Amino acid sequence: MNVVKTNAMKIRAKLVGDIAEIKLIIMHPMETGRKKDDAGELIPPHFIQLMTISLNDKTVIEAQWGTGIAKNPYFTCQVKAQLNDRVTLSWLDNLGETGSQDTLVIAS
Repeated sequence: MNVVKTNAMKIRAKLVGDIAEIKLIIMHPMETGRKKDDAGELIPPHFIQLMTISLNDKTVIEAQWGTGIAKNPYFTCQVKAQLNDRVTLSWLDNLGETGSQDTLVIAS
């Protein structure tokens, strides 16, 4: 079995007017539990269940995900923000693994 690093992610937030466009990618295998490995054995499910985006410690987006989301999910959204606001991305998967990363809203 390959060891997959699941806590790598990138997040960017750029301000246009009073709206921050947030773009993120989470490096995660997002295994459904229905795919087989080279030996013909089922690969156990391993997927993000909850993804949260916060702005200055206030939750602005909470998404419940499942096996229908592709490997290394990419997500983009827009929220009302100001320059240098802190955006936090955090997630929890079905194996209890977590990830979190912060960035500041920058000018576009």
